[in-house]
Amino acid sequence: MTFLSIVLPVYRVQGYLRQCLDSVLEQSFDDFEIVAVDDRSPDYSGAILAEYATRDPRVRVVTSPENVGLGRARNLGLSQARGEYVWFLDSDDWLATGALAAVAARLRATDADVLVVGWDRVHWDGPVQKGSARTLLADAPPVFSVDEWPQVLDVLHVAWNRVIRRDLLERLGLSFEAGWYEDVSFTFPLMLAAPRISGLPRTCVHYRQRRTGAITRTVGDRHFEVFEHWEHALTLCAKYAQTSDKVRGLLFRRMLWHLMRVLRHDTRVLPASRRRFFAQMSEMYQRHLPPAGFPSPGGGEGLRYRLVARGSYRTFRLAEFAMQAVRGVQGALGRPRRTFARRSRQAAGRLYYRFQRLLPVDRSLALYAAYWYRGVACNPAAVAAKAAELVPQVRGVWVIDPSRVGAVPPGVDYVVAGTPAYYRALARARYLINNVNWPNMMVKRRATTHVMTHHGTPLKVMGIDQVDYPAAVRDSDFAGQMRRADRWDFSVTANAHTTIAWERAYPCGYETLEVGYPRNDRLATATPEETAAIREGLGIRPGRRVVLYVPTLREWLPTGAEVLDVERLADALGPDTVLLVRRHYLAVGDDEADQTPSGPARIVDVSGHPVVEDLYLAADVLLTDYSSAMFDFAVLDRPLVIYAPDWAVYRELRGVYFDLIASPPGPVATEFDGLTKIFRDERWDDEARAAFRARFCSLDDGGAAERVVRRVFLDQR
Repeated sequence: MTFLSIVLPVYRVQGYLRQCLDSVLEQSFDDFEIVAVDDRSPDYSGAILAEYATRDPRVRVVTSPENVGLGRARNLGLSQARGEYVWFLDSDDWLATGALAAVAARLRATDADVLVVGWDRVHWDGPVQKGSARTLLADAPPVFSVDEWPQVLDVLHVAWNRVIRRDLLERLGLSFEAGWYEDVSFTFPLMLAAPRISGLPRTCVHYRQRRTGAITRTVGDRHFEVFEHWEHALTLCAKYAQTSDKVRGLLFRRMLWHLMRVLRHDTRVLPASRRRFFAQMSEMYQRHLPPAGFPSPGGGEGLRYRLVARGSYRTFRLAEFAMQAVRGVQGALGRPRRTFARRSRQAAGRLYYRFQRLLPVDRSLALYAAYWYRGVACNPAAVAAKAAELVPQVRGVWVIDPSRVGAVPPGVDYVVAGTPAYYRALARARYLINNVNWPNMMVKRRATTHVMTHHGTPLKVMGIDQVDYPAAVRDSDFAGQMRRADRWDFSVTANAHTTIAWERAYPCGYETLEVGYPRNDRLATATPEETAAIREGLGIRPGRRVVLYVPTLREWLPTGAEVLDVERLADALGPDTVLLVRRHYLAVGDDEADQTPSGPARIVDVSGHPVVEDLYLAADVLLTDYSSAMFDFAVLDRPLVIYAPDWAVYRELRGVYFDLIASPPGPVATEFDGLTKIFRDERWDDEARAAFRARFCSLDDGGAAERVVRRVFLDQR
């Protein structure tokens, strides 16, 4: 018999599922199985499960006949479990290193029926908070029942922090009920019925505090289901065990604590429903108050319970207001005073912007921007061109930085950032399309549509995934990042990989348009004549091999530091090769921007060339390290070479979404001699490139911009 079955219900967790599965499968203890229940998840979760099940026999996938919810999905997994013990892990959480070995050792040493394990809360913006179990369980006997050590009832009442003897569940006939708060009617009866309980006061589970997607952050009347589960829990507790007055009192207090947390949570009970929720709490209080009473806490919590007993909602609200006011004053006294010096022009511009927001939205205006107003480029440029064709009644206007005005193509309508025209367009445009976020001061108006096109397929981690990689963080205000992303109505992605990555990195309420990248339409439809014209414009003579070198940014290195000696490489490539060098846009100064080189040269700096797609089309081979340029260039099905001398460092400091060395788009070199050998032998690894293109480029067929325009401007799904 397998020692442990990990039951894993899966629904809408595509951004977190790999981390969860890896955290289990990479444990040193291996006498376990994963029974993963695909609860008809509408995202890529099912495909991820199939991938893992194919390569690891310890993963078994059970597919629910229909979406049944968390509780019923757990029951389905339990029915297929074969382990002596079962652990109901949530698929957006993950295990700590060594957790399974520690759990198995504790169970074998104590022969416990239920093992309660420790955890920590990992908040979406970085902070990690120690769970209560680590402190509580440190004082617990090695083995106990609830009557012997009732303090265990104060441990968070969830299924995922308990490892349970499967035979006990079968003997009790205990399973999960449907609906929200299903843990309540499962956990408390289980604890009262278990003869032998033990604790493990170490972190075993990393409990993810999601910014969106959890029921704890969903406002609505379904939170009233908590009462049904508590009624059922109390009925089962009375059925399974004759408990002492002390246990009944602690259980009653835990019920009040939980109901109060639901009521007082800002993102649960609707404001209009709180009086009704309070009244139902009062009814529960009167119906289930133990004859011997309960140990009521002091302070504000005790006051709240007394008001519930009296049914005094108005007094409860006044007390809540008073306590919040006291906390606010205390917080203000503890904060240092700050002064903000703002330039008068900026202040005047923002005042004008606020005035313009009072005027109607201009339904015929689309505002475009790219790379922090650097010019007409990237996905927004492709969308703008297609919108001009399909919805000519919508006027397209670009935002341009003052330093880049000279490079605006003829005929393009634009406003200069910081001018009244800019603030007016920002306030009144119906459509706002950008490949980065608009500034913090921008307010999303109800009648507007924001489209985030992004500017690359991610290898390196982005958004809140960067919390774990502080060495490379340029913007540590993750809450601010998420507020800006909250403005998105649409997020454009080029492939499933990017869709999943953005769901993790930007957990907000946008609609994903997985349609391909508009900027790559040109690559998919380019002709040989277009390529020849571009090469001629760059001053490249016919017959010369063109290698485009595109290194990525390493935030931890000094400005100007290079990992590849391009002079030495050009010497090795020979006189018949032109080496185009395009540095990362954040490493290019304004005085170098928008400069197109001309004339023959062995090494050509194309960092300032305004249209990177020109360079892709001109190149015979792309040489890069970890730049997202590889995903775009792969559309052309031309040789790609990876130079990764510092892969281990980059992966550790910057963080990546997949192992590039294991799944590259072509040959990989980790030192200079190996790199020159690749070019000398011209062994381009066509098989690797084909697999890479199939994974990342299948939607880049020349129609991405049209698909975006039809969905955004014409509302065609």
